[in-house]
Amino acid sequence: MSIEAEVPAIWECPRCGLEAESTAGIQREVKAEKPQRTHWDMLLERRSEKELEEILTERLELLRGGEIGPAHLHRANARKRKAAKA
Repeated sequence: MSIEAEVPAIWECPRCGLEAESTAGIQREVKAEKPQRTHWDMLLERRSEKELEEILTERLELLRGGEIGPAHLHRANARKRKAAKA
């Protein structure tokens, strides 16, 4: 070991894998923690809430109209449309 090297305040114990602390009075570095970004935060970085409301309204209209969604819903809507035309 080097004499000039700084002794860390915390390190991983090679025997048990737990955190070990220095007893020589070395203070632990306090790191500023950034708040965790959620999916909603990242979404708001790209779009405004007004834009998101418009997209939601548009997609719900398409879903309710049977243009998008699970295939089993499309078959039922296709039958309803054919029956309505006849």
